[in-house]
Parts: sequence; structure tokens; C-alpha cells
Amino acid sequence: MNEMPALETTRLIIRPFIMDDLTDAHRLFDVELNTEDLRTDKMETIKERAEWLQWSVLNYIQLAKLYQPPYGDRAIVLKEMGQLIGSVGYVPCLMSFEQMPNFSYYDASGKTGRATTEFGLFYAISPPHQRQGYASEAAQAMVDYAFRHLGLKRIIATTGYDNHGSMGVMRKLGMWIEKNPLGEPPWLQVVGVVENNI
Repeated sequence: MNEMPALETTRLIIRPFIMDDLTDAHRLFDVELNTEDLRTDKMETIKERAEWLQWSVLNYIQLAKLYQPPYGDRAIVLKEMGQLIGSVGYVPCLMSFEQMPNFSYYDASGKTGRATTEFGLFYAISPPHQRQGYASEAAQAMVDYAFRHLGLKRIIATTGYDNHGSMGVMRKLGMWIEKNPLGEPPWLQVVGVVENNI
């Protein structure tokens, strides 16, 4: 498997993060998105963010060498201005998907079931750039790449009950949306699923 190339849409370039992105990545993840989307109690220091960035850069190369999917975050950059405004990427999702009603292995008894791995999609946009369709545009490019070049059967995305913006992106991607009937675990509240019809 080759390294995933940069993707281009009408307004965006979706590319691997590079070490020169450190200041912008720190601003995005540890300042703007810390309270908006990621909601963590602790900001990473610039040193911790640099370690993450170095790991991410090496991850692109090593996963390709191992013929593995191109997991990890990618930078969302405004084509016109070259400004980093967000992140999108693929993640392995290990959760108790068996309790979701429309997964083919749903157990109607309501048992939590065993955890299974799904191919996940992640997206986050800087608050000043939200509600302009950038998340949907970047996520659609990633879905198209995964279906055309990786041959995936389906992609999932997860979010919380109150994240209507994320659910809106899911709908624009053509995902069906499932709500966890059990309410537990708390990190598995809403799942969007899109099947490969290419």
C-alpha cells in the first residue's frame, strides 16, 4: 500500500500534517477545539503537541510500509489562503457496536455484546470556520478515497447526542444515523454509517 496522497476539493486541500504545522496544530487542537469539540480538561503543552505531530508524521510512513490503512489525522487547509482550519482522518473504532439496532449482528435481547472493530471517520473544524460546509467537504473526500482506493465496505462516525453539527455532517455524507438504545457506554451515543455503493 502506498502512502495516502493529498486530496483536493473545490475549496480545500486535505494533506498529511507536517512538522511545520506545529504552531497551527497547537492553536487548533489545544486552544480552539479544546473547549469547542474535544472538550478535554487539559490542554496539551506545545512540547506534547510536538510529540504527537512527530508521531503522526512517522505514522503515515510506517503504516504504508506495513500495508495498513492510512489511519491518523490529516490537515484540512483552505486552498485559497493556505490556512489550516481543521483535521479529518481515519481511526480504528473498537466499541460494542453489536448493541446498535441496524448492525447485522444486533442481539435484540439488549445484551451489550462483544466489542468489534469498525473503520471510523473523524473530523473537526476550527470554530470560526464551522457552519460553512468545510467538515462535510473534507469528510466526503475521505469517504470517496476510502471507497475507491481502499475498497472498504462501510465507514462509521460516532458523536454525542447533543452534537447536532456532527450529525448534520453524517447526513450530508449519506450516513444512516443510529442512537444507542441502551445509553451505555457513554462514548457510544450516536453512530453514523455509510455503505460503499461504488
